[in-house]
Amino acid sequence: MKIKIHSLCVGLLCLSLSCTQKPNTEKTNDLPLATRSIGIQHTLTAEQTHNKFSSTIKPVLKVASGAVIEAYTKEASDGQFSLNATLGALDSLDFEPIHPLTGPVYVNNAQPGDVLKVTLHKIELGDWGWNAILPGFGFLADTLDAKYLKLYELGKDKKKIVFKEGMELQLNPFPGVMGVAPDTTALLNTIPPRANGGNMDDPHMTEGTTLYFPVFVEGGLFSIGDGHAVQGLGEVCGTAIECPLRIVYQIELLKDKQLSEPQYETKSYYATTGFAPTIDEAAKKATLYMVNHLQETQGLTAEEAYALCSLAGNLKIAEVVDLPNMLVTMHMPKSVLKN
Repeated sequence: MKIKIHSLCVGLLCLSLSCTQKPNTEKTNDLPLATRSIGIQHTLTAEQTHNKFSSTIKPVLKVASGAVIEAYTKEASDGQFSLNATLGALDSLDFEPIHPLTGPVYVNNAQPGDVLKVTLHKIELGDWGWNAILPGFGFLADTLDAKYLKLYELGKDKKKIVFKEGMELQLNPFPGVMGVAPDTTALLNTIPPRANGGNMDDPHMTEGTTLYFPVFVEGGLFSIGDGHAVQGLGEVCGTAIECPLRIVYQIELLKDKQLSEPQYETKSYYATTGFAPTIDEAAKKATLYMVNHLQETQGLTAEEAYALCSLAGNLKIAEVVDLPNMLVTMHMPKSVLKN
């Protein structure tokens, strides 16, 4: 997608409870060419976190639409592992602190029924990461009861890791959890994906991707975290290479778009997501959302949109381990679309 950069209002105020502002002197040579003119306005530290989804969690930052935010995130265990961890660390792992999320961010004038547009401009790896198989957790937990832990030295300039001698993996850092607050005062755990986004674990949601989140509560309350250095579609053993990240993102308010669940796009394709307890149900939802999208944006009939999904749409399994929900997406190549 071609990103249109709007000039940011000089008088923009940060109504933060506990944020750090930076003048627009951030070095931008590391940013993609299309985003070098965007300056970071706010910085959130890895200490400004929470690990539940709820409308009752107070924002750490309030911004106007168009704000550019630098967010540092923790790795998924919230410090329960380190580069010196041994296999025994799995035995004492507490799931309660899992998924510390940086935020929430309140967007001024965002109301239920609106959409938040989040563009991931820059994603940098932290210094280290871990990958584990936890007993009783994972897609094959009922047939492969295993225990495994491997630690990796990373860093912002790291491009590959050695999985085993002769086997290298190209790194693709992305946040596994992104989402807005659901319309509930309950404190929901972050393990499953939901209509608000959450633990989508989709490796396509990486640097350069633009995401769209339906707003359920005033301000939206967007949070981000659960950094992954690399992960395959499905995340079948239950973990990626879990790591800290530095993320630069822009958040915008859309009043002219309505969604039931998150959607996203890149230069190459538009994607819909569907969550459900089974892959079949999730795939049907993702397909139906794409049919609706094609009707609304391409002027197709329902029959034409359905046929195009069959001819050009690509269903992909994002994750199968974050019970009770799984996530399936449909990608539609922009090369077949009118605009």
